[in-house]
Amino acid sequence: MHNEEMDYTDAKQLRSKAEEQLKKKDKRVEDVVAEIDSKKLLHELQVHQIELEMQNEELRLAYVTAETALKKYTMLYDLAPIGYFTLDNNANINELNFTGADMLGEKRFSLINSNLKLFINNDFLPVFNDFIRKVYSRHGKESCIVMLESDKGSTCKIYMEGIVSGEDQKCLLSVIDISKLKS
Repeated sequence: MHNEEMDYTDAKQLRSKAEEQLKKKDKRVEDVVAEIDSKKLLHELQVHQIELEMQNEELRLAYVTAETALKKYTMLYDLAPIGYFTLDNNANINELNFTGADMLGEKRFSLINSNLKLFINNDFLPVFNDFIRKVYSRHGKESCIVMLESDKGSTCKIYMEGIVSGEDQKCLLSVIDISKLKS
């Protein structure tokens, strides 16, 4: 129906025409709203993508930092020229470096949870036991000199220093072979 044929006095015809126009308008409004919603959603997705990229970059930097720290740890601990041990209060070995394992004449992994007392010469066990007692009771740095014996029969005179760490109450022990030093 064109406007010429429209009888504006006919209520039914007028209502019908108004509803048609409203539907067309609603369709255009729905299209506009859908377009606005799409743009808003696209914007939110783009912002979220940038946030994820920024988080990913932070994670990548944290990974690089962790890798650098691991390399430094390996150089300072595992490859140090002196033996490092972590002991509990019974002298059981919780951790040790490669030099410490070499001093005991064993593979590193096989020494975990073994007792360091098994490698101390019997004549020096009272000195070592006193050292462990003092380091745990005084909570300060202690030192002693003892003889180590390996299962292969080799012995070496060592100087050890230890201190108990804070919360976990582990003895951090450094061991130096002084067999070749002249008295």
